[in-house]
Amino acid sequence: MLNIPKDKKLILFDGVCNLCNNSVLQVIKFDKKDTFLFAALQSETGKKIIDHLKIDISKIDSIILYEPGVSYDIKSTAALKVMNNFGGVWFLSQIGFLFPESFRNLVYDYIAKNRYKWFGKKESCMLPTKELKAKFLD
Repeated sequence: MLNIPKDKKLILFDGVCNLCNNSVLQVIKFDKKDTFLFAALQSETGKKIIDHLKIDISKIDSIILYEPGVSYDIKSTAALKVMNNFGGVWFLSQIGFLFPESFRNLVYDYIAKNRYKWFGKKESCMLPTKELKAKFLD
């Protein structure tokens, strides 16, 4: 399996989705503690982790937050846990946990289902700049 540092969490995302790519850039901006690494679901690393976790991505169509040796989360729970790492006013995002996961995921799934229509799609995965390359696993 991959050698991911113990102090890091990995975010697997849809590498061809404009909304997802913009979200990754926002996570990098707010990740002051340098907690997160990233891999596209379509990358070799993404595929290895999906296989390792035995996730059927055709059924979840989702962000995956993977904390090696601890757990993984998907959909709204993953998004809320990512935001919880930012500190500051981002603690307000945790209000989302007051809603049942089934409701949160209905909203998440609606956005996920329409993301290409609303935000567009790239022909291939985003290539990180030299400055950001260290945050991405191939």
